[in-house]
Amino acid sequence: MIQKSVPSSWILSAKLACLAVATSLLAGCAGMGGGGSGNYGNTAYAPLNPDDVKVKVSLRTQNVYVEEGDRLLLGTPTCVGKTGYPTPTGQFAVIGKQKDKRSSEYGYWTDGNQARPGTSSQPTLANAHYVGYPMAFWVEFTPGFGFHEGPIWPYPRSHGCLHLHEGDVVKFWKLVHIGTPVEVAYSLPEDSKYHIDRPTDYADPDPAPSMMISSEWFDKSRPDTLTPLPSTAATQ
Repeated sequence: MIQKSVPSSWILSAKLACLAVATSLLAGCAGMGGGGSGNYGNTAYAPLNPDDVKVKVSLRTQNVYVEEGDRLLLGTPTCVGKTGYPTPTGQFAVIGKQKDKRSSEYGYWTDGNQARPGTSSQPTLANAHYVGYPMAFWVEFTPGFGFHEGPIWPYPRSHGCLHLHEGDVVKFWKLVHIGTPVEVAYSLPEDSKYHIDRPTDYADPDPAPSMMISSEWFDKSRPDTLTPLPSTAATQ
């Protein structure tokens, strides 16, 4: 699939800002929105043919629609880029997936006993090493921009990436693969066809830093069930 070109300044902004995690930047791409899925989550259906799966993103409604033909496999909310950090629009495709991605710019400095937020270039503890902020289940669709676990604010507040709630992020991860088409547009016909409830835990605090720097963060349980399509939908 041919990607729409993205200005180099956007890519630089994404690499330096989208992965932000220092305490003062938790309102951007960082922050887990409480770090727990609670009772929030949407039904995700297994595709009949994984190669026919496509992803559509509406910036206006901040919704993600994963479809197979005319069938909605998963509808889930997202949080898109705020003013100055726009999410790129156009026709793309998934170019990378990484379950345990961490930020190379923002994260924590830890000496084994404590961990403090900071940038990779400016240690916040003596005799410490840097651990990037977790961006679990990263799905990249153009260089520097991707879907990843993060808070679902009710208005654009990311640095260009597309956040997915912990209750849906693994389902999305399982539905897409390298090459899956991704369309990002200001609005889509699906906006008037589907209603997707939004979670309310976006402003909850992150878990303790000791958890955020641990590999256990990526391995902890998250909803991941793909439900077989109803027989009526499968025959349409």
